[in-house]
Amino acid sequence: MPTHDGLPRPRQGDELAPTEQRHDASVHLDTLAPLDVLRLLNAEDRVAVDAVAAVLPQLAEVVEIAAERFRRGGDVHYFGAGTSGRLGVLDAAELRPTFSLEPGRVVGHIAGGAAALVEAVEDAEDSEEAGRLAASGLGPDDVAIGLAASGGTPYVGGALDEARRQGAHTVLVSNNPQASLAALADTHIVVDTGPEVVTGSTRLKAATAQKLVLNGFSTALMVAIGRTWSNLMVSVVATNGKLRRRTVRILQEAADLDAPTARALLADADGDLKTAIVAAVGGIGVGRARDLLDAHAGSVRDALSAGLVR
Repeated sequence: MPTHDGLPRPRQGDELAPTEQRHDASVHLDTLAPLDVLRLLNAEDRVAVDAVAAVLPQLAEVVEIAAERFRRGGDVHYFGAGTSGRLGVLDAAELRPTFSLEPGRVVGHIAGGAAALVEAVEDAEDSEEAGRLAASGLGPDDVAIGLAASGGTPYVGGALDEARRQGAHTVLVSNNPQASLAALADTHIVVDTGPEVVTGSTRLKAATAQKLVLNGFSTALMVAIGRTWSNLMVSVVATNGKLRRRTVRILQEAADLDAPTARALLADADGDLKTAIVAAVGGIGVGRARDLLDAHAGSVRDALSAGLVR
């Protein structure tokens, strides 16, 4: 039924995913001033933050599972379509420069392939077979994470089903407590963000919540496998001037060195920040520092606490 001003009233009881339902607070969206639109969107973004906070214990369990499998050679694969797929690809791509992560260890798969990163390929998400093909190379040490706001994307379903068949641990991150793909996941992380300000536009708070989940998951995973020391980005790959300056600053912070000394030590360590840190903090040569890091899976903390250096 329409409201008194002629606007259609959001219906109750429809069998729709929460992300597809209409939001009472935004029925008058097109009558609002830009500042009021922005305030409404900002208020709903806070819903996303709170929804992620509610699933942190579950997410921590997935981090622990992934870290254990990572250490024995397994990989993490994200599968998604549209915005969800783009977020997965983005998260995977950013881990190499930040944490010196080897190619292929965290991989983002998007329905429609690379073209879907810059152009909408909406029908690609309907291909369950394409999802199966994308996951066909997974194995029992891997983790497959499906990203689907509605929890029902066929591409993601095909990927999770195939990943499970290959023995991988399967995870679904959705914004729907009744997600139809939940049965294919060993872990279903429900980020319950509810209806969007613009009905069905899951690029809004549903995507914000998924981005927060991915940020948290991948960062905690990298911390767990020793890719940081304290809160320092010690695994950063210095591929440009900005990052080279950052490595100098990190070494200065870690070992209380002046800039010229830090630059000289980095040069002696062939630019490897971890080696320079272990050498400086441990008071040893760069060769010994490399050996310690090799013996302790690249963890600065483990290398320094092995009892072999002071």
